[in-house]
Amino acid sequence: MAIMKWDHLVHYVNDLDKPVEIFGDHGLVAFKGGSHKDWGTYNALSYFGLTYIEFLGIENLELAKATEHNVVVRDAVKVLPGHEVLSRVVIRTDDIEETAASLKSAGLSLSPIIDGRRLDNEGRLIEWRMMTIDGDFQGLVYPFVIQWNGTDEERLERLTASGVIQSHPAGQAEIKKAIFRVSDPAAAAEHWGECFGLPIAQSEGNDTFTLKIGDQSFDFVQGDENQFKQVVFETDSIGLQGKSIHIGAGEYVFIEKATP
Repeated sequence: MAIMKWDHLVHYVNDLDKPVEIFGDHGLVAFKGGSHKDWGTYNALSYFGLTYIEFLGIENLELAKATEHNVVVRDAVKVLPGHEVLSRVVIRTDDIEETAASLKSAGLSLSPIIDGRRLDNEGRLIEWRMMTIDGDFQGLVYPFVIQWNGTDEERLERLTASGVIQSHPAGQAEIKKAIFRVSDPAAAAEHWGECFGLPIAQSEGNDTFTLKIGDQSFDFVQGDENQFKQVVFETDSIGLQGKSIHIGAGEYVFIEKATP
């Protein structure tokens, strides 16, 4: 069975300099990533271990409008420039063909498996394989799925050695939760859990339903938006604890690291 992990999240923005500057003001490293020359988009990135934030903007509108199969780009064209929103989470698999077969058997409509590539800010070619999922569940869009070359350990070593993954001046922080505000948290969590093979739990005393993905989680809470709204970090840094960073409609919240 394919192993699923939380790879990254996508946040649509108009100006890549803005999140880089805002994160920098809080002692968090973010930097220009590069261009998706086939899709007309470009990005800025901020890494917290292997889980990272991708701030995604439109570099070439006509090319983005002409993009087929990639619903992430199509959605960017729809919502920008008016709505700088958290788009979706991205799930990493170690076997994208097996994952595709499983999702198809669950009745989901998938793009073909796409060979993705972009140039980084030093002109180096970065490559991966991915597939997107069309449609939504009660208004909430699905994650997309990605597979990188090599093992997680190899990627961590390579990205650290190249300086892509580096320490944040403000201190250590880990991405722990994605918060989705949905009209029916139980149904949404159950559906995603069945589709992606993730275990589900209900928090005591409230209506939060949680899917565990490794040592991280996707939390579904009551709300009318049916959208990805918030990212929660755990941190040892006194300077970060209690902070909430807003970029467009997305919110990044920092809480004290839980004791084991």
